[in-house]
Amino acid sequence: MTTHGETAATSTPDARALQEGIAEFYDQSSGLWEDIWGDHMHHGFYDPDSNVSGSDHPAAQIRMIEESLRFAGITDDPAKQPKTIVDVGCGIGGSSRYLARKFGAECQGITLSPVQAGRANVLAKDEGLADKVSFQVADALKQPFPDGQFDLVWCMESGEHMPDKAKFVNELARVAAPGGTIIIVTWCHRDLGPSEEDLEPWEKKLLNRICNAYYLPEWCSTSDYVKLLQSLSLQDIQAADWSERVAPFWPAVIRSAFTWKGFISLLRSGLKAIKGALVMPLMIQGYQKGVIKFAIITCRKPE
Repeated sequence: MTTHGETAATSTPDARALQEGIAEFYDQSSGLWEDIWGDHMHHGFYDPDSNVSGSDHPAAQIRMIEESLRFAGITDDPAKQPKTIVDVGCGIGGSSRYLARKFGAECQGITLSPVQAGRANVLAKDEGLADKVSFQVADALKQPFPDGQFDLVWCMESGEHMPDKAKFVNELARVAAPGGTIIIVTWCHRDLGPSEEDLEPWEKKLLNRICNAYYLPEWCSTSDYVKLLQSLSLQDIQAADWSERVAPFWPAVIRSAFTWKGFISLLRSGLKAIKGALVMPLMIQGYQKGVIKFAIITCRKPE
């Protein structure tokens, strides 16, 4: 149950079906997520082997944002802070509003879900940020922005929905300003070994079951992302495996689904949200068996 979701700019029946499935999934499930987890629709960042309670998770989700910025080398130096930001796969705008406040920046968010975009704009207005933050329905692989517009290109758990990773990365680089930073935080499958050409059949079967529930296309590895960024001559490319840092998250999501409030909200959300909830244990299994990796990949566009 990640954030948001963007998908292909192509108009093939498969691409359209994927787009529609993603939009409907988040139209149905975003209200449920907000009721239980608040407006940050992404993992939390935890200390390894920490014992966490429900009250720890909102702080961990903010920490995920802060740790991502730190990893990318975005400091508190006012002269180096981003002033224009795009949130690619914005959910209901939690990251956008946080970053706009932190940096005094203007932020634009895109999502395939009309429900998410509408709710995000309402929250921005309610929080007095309508002059700084705005949201619209748009395709991440065909972004409605000119070249070189954004100092920070922010993609928090949306890359997994992209069926064409090369086109996705190309668009991120296109809309980044010269010298701008790109931050991708996403689910990946494990890197393949030197003698491997593909994942094991049982690994592919596990990922396919998750894909079917969450409207995901084929997965890629962290090293695949790095190679794509290298092919575009982007600079300061860094990547890390944060799987240990998010380990407490999915068990907590499952526990919340089986509270009375969670159960009632789930029933109200619709079949797609229920289907997503039923495969949550597979995410834990994937992490535990090392098939699924939670990765951060960052880089900078040359000036």
